Amino acid sequence: MSGRPLRADAQRNRDLLLSAAVEAFSVCGLDATLDAIAKKAGVGIGTLYRHFPTREALVEAAYRNELAVVCDAAPELLATLPPAEATRAWMDRFIDYMTRKLGMADALRAVIAAGADPYAHSFELLVGAIQPLLEASSAAGEIRSDVAAADVLVSLSGVALAAGANREQAGRLLDLLMDGLRYGA
Repeated sequence: MSGRPLRADAQRNRDLLLSAAVEAFSVCGLDATLDAIAKKAGVGIGTLYRHFPTREALVEAAYRNELAVVCDAAPELLATLPPAEATRAWMDRFIDYMTRKLGMADALRAVIAAGADPYAHSFELLVGAIQPLLEASSAAGEIRSDVAAADVLVSLSGVALAAGANREQAGRLLDLLMDGLRYGA
């Protein structure tokens, strides 16, 4: 794809395809068909292939889009919520991201087998997203200041793996994590 921006209709189609792909690969894994993804997005298969010439390109783009959504949420949340609430809300979004990522595991493994690395820079991007949330929460006296963003991110990953699709349990575990962050604030 060239460096110039897509037309509005082409961007809308791309966004619809990415959303449909995440859902399909999360639910069906490698059994998800490109025809079904195009149909779910409301576009023809030719449109899908214009944006994503291979299955692997679609999987990788879907994953990277999900990563961008969770990372981009941090400044938006900080602008609209008190820092600790923004941090907790971002944690919920991270769990949603991890749930989709885990659902896409087989499809992502196929991308890796084809020679791509969809995870390149993911950890750094996620740390970069949570760091300002933690700093703002600490500056407001809402959480302790001695916790590394990378440690919180690893803890969040553990919550996602432990709770799986059980969002109620994940929420309780996130509340415990926030309580731990407040200790000694």
